[in-house]
Amino acid sequence: MKGYLHALQTQRWDDHRYYHHNRINQSLHLLSALTFVLAYVWLLIDPVVSALLAWLVSMTTRQIGHFFFEPHDYDIVNQATHAHKEDIKVGYNLRRKVVLMALWALSPLLVWADPTLLGSMDAYKGWEGFIRHVGALWLALGLGGLLFRTAQLVLQQDAMTAVVWVSKILTDPFHDIWLYHRAPMQVLRGEIMDPMTSVRHG
Repeated sequence: MKGYLHALQTQRWDDHRYYHHNRINQSLHLLSALTFVLAYVWLLIDPVVSALLAWLVSMTTRQIGHFFFEPHDYDIVNQATHAHKEDIKVGYNLRRKVVLMALWALSPLLVWADPTLLGSMDAYKGWEGFIRHVGALWLALGLGGLLFRTAQLVLQQDAMTAVVWVSKILTDPFHDIWLYHRAPMQVLRGEIMDPMTSVRHG
């Protein structure tokens, strides 16, 4: 149990210190986290609506932060190149995220081309039916992405790393709320870059 908790803490710490220097990114992660918590609740009410919330708000805001606001140059704080950070990223690095988000963006075309989704459900009727079919496909994509990377980690590293990563991903919304709840006010004060003092002196 101690080994698991230590590994979880390490993955969370590496994720923060390597990929969350910009407070606009942190603020977008806060919005993403709050929406993910709502999506978790809605999962018990209507899984399709939960998937729509998760992908349309949570995932898009989270990835906008990483792709457009987070620095991709040499990381002076951690003394690491962007390429090095991408290579050691346990979960979805930017290259993997491009593939995942491309599949997400193209999913509505699959629903439009095959309204029954290869016979897995009845053909949709109207726009509401189309949107619910897309949501159902996004739900499957989210679960598939989680399971696919988990299997990769088991094969490439070990089962413990995979289990810890899944735990981290599922609990990230709660951790991000705690970690980044001050970020919007810091952005409003013009404090765009996190000085990462805890990292510098860690």
